Amino acid sequence: MPEPPSDLARQFLIYIQERNLAMRADDQLPRTVAEWETQKRKLRANLLQSWGGFPKDPCDLEPRLLGSIQRDGYRVEKLLLQTMPGVHMTANAYVPDGEGKRAAVLSVHGHWRLAKSEPVVQSRCIGLAKLGFFVLMVDAFGAGERGLYPPLGEYHGEMVGATLYPTGRPLSGIQVYENQRAVDYMLTRPEVDGERLGITGCSGGGNQTMYAGAFDERFKAVVPVCSVGTYQAYLGAACCMCEVVPAAMSYTEEWGILSLVAPRALMLINATKDGFQFSIGEATKSLDKSRHVFRLYDVAAKAKHATFDWKHDYHQPMREEMYGWMALHLKGEGDGSPIAEPTIKTEEAETLRCFPGDKRPDTFVTLPQFAAAEGRAILARRPIPKHAEGWEADQTLMRESLPRVLGVDPKQKVSLNTHAIGEPTAEERSFQFSTENGMQVFGRRIGNRTKAKGLAVLLDLDKGREAAESPLAKELLEAGWNLATVDLRATGATAHKSDAVRRAPDHNTAEWSLWTGRPLLGQWVYDVRRLIDAIGESEKLPENLAVIGTGPASLVALAAAALDARISQVASVGGLASFVSDVPYENQRLGIIVPGILRKIGDVAHLAALAAPRRLVIAGGVTGGGEKLNEKDLTKNYEWTKAAFGFEEASKQLKILPEMKNKDVVASLN
Repeated sequence: MPEPPSDLARQFLIYIQERNLAMRADDQLPRTVAEWETQKRKLRANLLQSWGGFPKDPCDLEPRLLGSIQRDGYRVEKLLLQTMPGVHMTANAYVPDGEGKRAAVLSVHGHWRLAKSEPVVQSRCIGLAKLGFFVLMVDAFGAGERGLYPPLGEYHGEMVGATLYPTGRPLSGIQVYENQRAVDYMLTRPEVDGERLGITGCSGGGNQTMYAGAFDERFKAVVPVCSVGTYQAYLGAACCMCEVVPAAMSYTEEWGILSLVAPRALMLINATKDGFQFSIGEATKSLDKSRHVFRLYDVAAKAKHATFDWKHDYHQPMREEMYGWMALHLKGEGDGSPIAEPTIKTEEAETLRCFPGDKRPDTFVTLPQFAAAEGRAILARRPIPKHAEGWEADQTLMRESLPRVLGVDPKQKVSLNTHAIGEPTAEERSFQFSTENGMQVFGRRIGNRTKAKGLAVLLDLDKGREAAESPLAKELLEAGWNLATVDLRATGATAHKSDAVRRAPDHNTAEWSLWTGRPLLGQWVYDVRRLIDAIGESEKLPENLAVIGTGPASLVALAAAALDARISQVASVGGLASFVSDVPYENQRLGIIVPGILRKIGDVAHLAALAAPRRLVIAGGVTGGGEKLNEKDLTKNYEWTKAAFGFEEASKQLKILPEMKNKDVVASLN
């Protein structure tokens, strides 16, 4: 197989960076407070939409005190708070000795292994408590004592946090909401003055601080540490799921988020030896624009940038800077200069645990379990239509919504500029073509039968064009099909280096896409449609055009068929059967996980239903956790699809095969 003419590993990154710059090119700073207030309302509404909205009626917090330890000048309480029905947050309250109401600080951890119990995290809580602040330190969902299992040290990103996306409630929004509930709890404490609240955190905790501090105006002082830069700088870096706000780059830059804090007090802390996305230079870009908004309110002194010749951390000098800022803006003490840290003695992690060892209740709700419950509740509101008219209404709504959900612009087309790679033969040719400006995709066309059964487009996100050498491809060719395979963007010839993070092989490219509002699934679907266009330039497209997706590419095939009437039949081979999963996704691609798809389209079965009345083959299927479904469960999973085909009087066009045997798949195609 001829190779592409050059190294294209940076193609996707350059494309996504240029796209984001173009989206934000016309941004203007507000000229008046009134103008900013209008922008502010719109920005808050957009953020809330990205986060899938917050519950209208907060549940009872049902606070439980599980234990307390007395230390020199303060005590530490072990608390359990119900943030959402059945969902509990583990927390530690650091309560200074003495009487009366006090200024209070919500402390949120970053991606330290021990979460709220990490020594560097404990240190700022103890320091603040010894300086007279009430401090609430909470575990983020999926981290610390709230992981999949009781032992500490889990990471709540990649395919753990990804289980939330189909529900439309990403981890970034869940964290903002849970931190609001933490404030609700703080306001119930007799020791807390609700008019004097602050928030601080580092790294991922700094990210939480920025968003919670921006969105919840009860915080009067906001101090994010080693976390602020620019959205543009995120493109090219790996970040956690908890940092991603879907589509945020389509309506703002990071300076807009920071500006929401005005006219309250904001201090950024950054370090010289940090990653580029959190660098002093990038943070300065955002803060400089935000300072313009602070000046509109005539509170320029309430926006400060403290920098340190240090690494990604929250070390003592940074903490002392924070103490001074909190003292000034929450207590009215001092001039904001650093305050020396009192003597600190941290605890062993087990000492602070609400559930020491393995004592956590079996009923404790994990992040994927919560996501699954949310998903099932959404789907329960989408019962199988009772009649053809109901199906007609459903499919019309889904077809109208799908391009928006996937970020596919049906009107966008650039010149294909198709040209050959290497020397074609009578039986095979390789070619490249443009799908969008700056995006080259590579295809392979095999077979030259004028009386072929049709053209089969075989999609495999791991093998790409090399899927033409697979057993399934050989079975298709032997059965009389012509064949096309393709390296979709950010795969194969254009795969980005260092893309994988743990369970997610396409972690970074998928996340960058989510930021811009165009999930990779939608981009891949667009590439498939442009592949068909490119083939159609050199030959007449057959009436029998099949698209076959294997593994994660099954979702690409189903979505392409839903949007492109030229596709006469579609097959899913060993694909994900449902976005709803009680456990982290295994052996899947992050790129096929689309924010809000359960709300706006439905599950995989709903997407598959849009193939009706054309031929649809479902050959095997797996759960989110990667387990093969038996025939009974596979059939049950596609009941919605089966009903849709029935309403279309095309029941015979739906074929569900319990196994993924290549011969059976090919035999099931028309």
